Amino acid sequence: MFGFGRKKELTDDQKLYAPVSGEVVKLDTVSDPIFAKKIMGDGFAIEPNDGKIVSPVAGKVIVKQGHAIGFKRIDGLEVLLHLGIDTVSLNGAPFALKVSIGDIVEAGDDLGKADWAQVEAAGLPKTTMVLITNTADKLADLTVKYGQIPAGSAVGDAHAK
Repeated sequence: MFGFGRKKELTDDQKLYAPVSGEVVKLDTVSDPIFAKKIMGDGFAIEPNDGKIVSPVAGKVIVKQGHAIGFKRIDGLEVLLHLGIDTVSLNGAPFALKVSIGDIVEAGDDLGKADWAQVEAAGLPKTTMVLITNTADKLADLTVKYGQIPAGSAVGDAHAK
């Protein structure tokens, strides 16, 4: 019933999903120039309106820090979920993340919660980014649908070369 003892397999899902509920915006509109200039990779941002965090992709967790989770899809695309801007300074305090490096997740799987009030109290933006960190090497094309979206809903497609 719960899948205990069964190893999850990576699935070939090429969609990108909203990791939080809110307004999907263009990456070049965010306040941090590293993200806005796509130095970390192409992608999209969301202005969150809820604390629930879900996986933006189907993949394997390859990085986990207090404010960010990195995933690798079966096609080799590496996707970074970055919660807020400059939130590294908060040492993970506003985020209760449930996954570990090596976990395999499906898009929309529950990753944890964000206490956005703590982020706002620190004077930091809640803007959350989903980035393809190996854009130059692996990304063939990216399509994104902008506007309001609930967490776990498809935002667009990212195809590997």
